[in-house]
Formats: sequence, structure tokens, C-alpha cells
Amino acid sequence: MSSSAVRNFMKQQGFTDEPAAVCDMHFAGLYFQPGIVGPLVVVAIFLHSPVLFLILSAVLWWNVAVSAWNPFELFYNRAIAAPREWPQLSPAPAPRRFAQGMAAAFMLLVAVALLEGWVVTAWVFEAFLVVAFSALLFGKFCLGAYVYLLLRGEVALANSTLPWVRS
Repeated sequence: MSSSAVRNFMKQQGFTDEPAAVCDMHFAGLYFQPGIVGPLVVVAIFLHSPVLFLILSAVLWWNVAVSAWNPFELFYNRAIAAPREWPQLSPAPAPRRFAQGMAAAFMLLVAVALLEGWVVTAWVFEAFLVVAFSALLFGKFCLGAYVYLLLRGEVALANSTLPWVRS
């Protein structure tokens, strides 16, 4: 059975209500990408690698621009969901794409800061990335999708998707 945090996360990402079992599988699929990108961000931070930040940014920009060809979702659909006969991931709705674009922009800013020798600027944006990925991976809260909903004026919806809110 899906927890309220999982259901809220799915709503925050722009997905409709689903039966509990389907929701849990869909949630696991949506966590596939940040489960890979998050640790790569940590590696990029430890290495102070502008190249790795540029690569991650480019991949996330690709996911925003051509969401039907998101390599993480394509791999998940073919290698994990299809063999198990789980629901396939569909192209990302607007809140999820906005969140990916926000992460891509922050990674690009870190890369530029590292290339220009702006160490404090790089640290600040790296800290934002760590906080955002920590909230996502450990708290089931997507800061980018939340900001998207707020910017669209959907404050009540945004606040109803917080992980601690009971549905």
C-alpha cells in the first residue's frame, strides 16, 4: 500500500491518482533516475569536476527538451519494467521536466563556476544540489516540482504535496 508521502510525491510530479500497487511501482520507476544522478552529483562534488557537471547538465537538459527519449526512463522501461510486466514510465509531465531543468541549470552554474575559479559560487550551488537531492532521495520531496507549482500559482496544490501532509 502506498504511503501518503508516495502519493503526494506522485501528485507533485504531475501524475494522476493510481491504485496503490501501481503507484508504488510507478514511484520506484520515477526514483530510478535520481538514484543514479544523485550519487554522480556527489562524485562530481568530491572531484570538483566541471566536466562531470557539464555532462550531467547536458543529460538533464536533453530529458527536458526531448522527454520521450529520456535515457534513464528508456532503460528502466526496457530492462526493469518490461521483464517484470510493470507499468512503463511515460514522458515526464511539466512539473518533473521543470525540476530536471532546474537541476540542469544548477549543474551548469557549478560547472561554469568551477571553470572560472569561482570556488565559493560553486560551493553555494553544490550545497543547493545536495539539499535538493537529499530531500528528493530521503524525504520524497521534489523541490523543483514544488517550485513549479508555486510559480504557477497553485499554492494549495503545492502545499498538499508536502511529504508530511496526509491525503
